[in-house]
Amino acid sequence: MLEYLAQNPNTGDQWFSDVEEEDIFTWNEETMSQSLRRMQYAVRGEVVMRADQLATQGREIIYTNIGNPHQVGQKPITYYRQVLALCDLPAEQGVDHPNVYELFPRDIVDRAKAYREIIGPSGTGAYTHSQGILGLRKQVAAYIENRDGYPSYPGHIFMTNGASAGIGMVLQGLLAGNNDAVMIPIPQYPIYSALIAKLGGRQVGYYLDESMNWAVSREELDKQFAKATKEGLEVKALAMINPGNPSGNVMTHCDIQVIVEFCAEHGIVLLADEVYQTNVYAEGAEFVSAKKVAMDLGLKNLQLVSFHSTSKGLVGECGRRGGYMELHHIDPYVQAQLYKLASSELCSGVVGQLMTSLMVTPPNPGDESYELFQQETKTIFEGLKERAKKLVEGLNSIPGITCCPAEGAMYAFPRVELPEKAIEKAKELGTTPDNLYALSLLEETGICVVPASGFGQAKGRIGFRTTFLHPDTVRAIGLFAEHHEKFVKEYS
Repeated sequence: MLEYLAQNPNTGDQWFSDVEEEDIFTWNEETMSQSLRRMQYAVRGEVVMRADQLATQGREIIYTNIGNPHQVGQKPITYYRQVLALCDLPAEQGVDHPNVYELFPRDIVDRAKAYREIIGPSGTGAYTHSQGILGLRKQVAAYIENRDGYPSYPGHIFMTNGASAGIGMVLQGLLAGNNDAVMIPIPQYPIYSALIAKLGGRQVGYYLDESMNWAVSREELDKQFAKATKEGLEVKALAMINPGNPSGNVMTHCDIQVIVEFCAEHGIVLLADEVYQTNVYAEGAEFVSAKKVAMDLGLKNLQLVSFHSTSKGLVGECGRRGGYMELHHIDPYVQAQLYKLASSELCSGVVGQLMTSLMVTPPNPGDESYELFQQETKTIFEGLKERAKKLVEGLNSIPGITCCPAEGAMYAFPRVELPEKAIEKAKELGTTPDNLYALSLLEETGICVVPASGFGQAKGRIGFRTTFLHPDTVRAIGLFAEHHEKFVKEYS
């Protein structure tokens, strides 16, 4: 990446015009944190930087590299925005304005008033309790309890700046030494490998079986755990992502049972990344939480932290940075230390906290806003479902590309067969074959994808991740096909 920035100094915000050649920096490549230097985050890597550079030159770019719904045209849901607006506005210009019921539906006004009462007179501009506003945490706990059928407690809920902040907090509390390790799925979302590297821990990959639509097996978990133990690593935690990112699979009750039993048996903390729980499209598939499976099985000793976010689902409010984590059967001392860590950052954003509450408490049937809310969310869901199906079908129609069904989440993760000359060319250039392919795809078509190597994959596999959020997804299928045919011919 540093080499790329040096060759392309105008990329993004990288512009070093005020740096003189003779300037000497004591904080430099050698003296900086080496954990940070080694950290990689593929979804905003070299291909994306090149895409940004092309965009500044006037090229039309179809960004399919990241799950950022509103960036690519998903419309915000009216109900959420109206309530947030009335929470932010001064009362005399909002909820107490004499014409407020002419401007906003009654249930919107009532909801905003209720929130303002929960927040208190300080409003949305003041710090809150470090775990988040109690009244909002009560709503999150009620949502979880209703979803799973088992108790959830507000004291075990932390409101976070998106799921990523919660994951970072927990990993910081878990990784105590260089030999502490976290088992992560391969392929995985790069936030895990990035944070583990930044915190000086070790990652242990467990491979999902692509031939079984990215299923996990107990044999694979046991194999990787034994290997890590033999190498002197102490496995502290295991991350699971359901529905899968980048794999797009939806885990069954039995799939999750394999993981919760494994973690309970070895005293491993389970990190359940469940941010796509409303993004389930496949017929017969359904989201089941790790907590529900563990409780169904009576696994009372499982240590579990679950994460959810307002950035995904049908909400797509990535910029609000809303989310929560629930601690289940976590040592009270450790929870107190996590609270101390949360306190050091004061609190998560108040608007994000409100957004999280809105996500878990939508309008009810009979409310004035209910019909529009249902219409807007259904339109988003059906659009995602249709594009997921058409994208996978389109990719599978291209000779040399195969793709498992996108049962959920927002991504397809196809495998690509490339000529040996392309692989040799990538080696000559000091890059990976899928990075070479992704850069070629970008230059030829304007489609920005993420090389699969950034997520991890089986040895010898080549591929990429693409979202199906963009409204031009279907049009892009033809571009994928044209490029692949041209690329294969070039290197045959």
